Amino acid sequence: MKFFAEADVRRLLHWGPLIDAMETALAEFSAGKVIQPVRNMITIEEGKRYLGIMPAVGEKAMGLKLVSFYPGNAGTAVPTHLGLIILSRPDTGEPLAVMDGRLITEMRTAAVSAAVTRCVAPARAPILALLGSGVQAAAHLEALSCVRSFDDVRVWSRSADNARRFAEQHRAKAMEDVETAVRDADVIVTATNAIEPFLKGAWIKPGALVNAVGSPRPTWRELDDQLMRQCALIVDSREAVQKESGDVILSGAPILAEVGELFAGTQTKPSNGTTTVFKSVGIAAEDLAAAALVFRLSMATSPEPAS
Repeated sequence: MKFFAEADVRRLLHWGPLIDAMETALAEFSAGKVIQPVRNMITIEEGKRYLGIMPAVGEKAMGLKLVSFYPGNAGTAVPTHLGLIILSRPDTGEPLAVMDGRLITEMRTAAVSAAVTRCVAPARAPILALLGSGVQAAAHLEALSCVRSFDDVRVWSRSADNARRFAEQHRAKAMEDVETAVRDADVIVTATNAIEPFLKGAWIKPGALVNAVGSPRPTWRELDDQLMRQCALIVDSREAVQKESGDVILSGAPILAEVGELFAGTQTKPSNGTTTVFKSVGIAAEDLAAAALVFRLSMATSPEPAS
């Protein structure tokens, strides 16, 4: 059994193949080809410390992710998300690998948003607004830039210093308020741990795509009721968002489709000019598909992973 440290994952995992793998994984999930319960999230300390247990079994990969979500780590040297992934053969049950899960979680989240953006956003989408200035904002900028060309990248953060620092590092524009950041934006990413909604539907132009990946708790929100009710809502998992996403639960917004259904062509994607929200809570099928990709790529290269 192999062990893959974060450096091994970083060496092997690249955006193009990962985006394609996420599209395939979600299509298979929505087609019922993956056995996966909703994540079991253990609350250790409300608002600060959580442990998630995420098993899944598919035709090509089987395993489990243990992920710690510690929003209390924000602003420290310790990441808010850490984890381990155990990968096994689905045909025999033999364990294949243990992998550091932090970078996989970071990259697969942004890669899913990129796959959605490739499917749903207009071909011409020049303005990107990033709400949040942390790890997911940076990952989304990289991943989304693989599927669309942005002429104007804006970033907003609750910390103006963080927004300015991000803008300097990534050649973006730091914005002083959310409304200014999202006005006329074609693609918007919300990647925060907000408790109350801060993005208003009144500010969003028709036809925009909002990739909402933050606030992953049933009582936390990023998006207001107007936005949730006026949009075409697509999700990674109907069952998961109805248990884990405050944006979906508290707004009562109807779900148009799982994104895997759009990828497979079994549901029609929103028409041009329709504002679309993709609400992502992250599911184990994505983690296992990413881990399986890392493992396959490692078998095709000569250097052995770290031990």
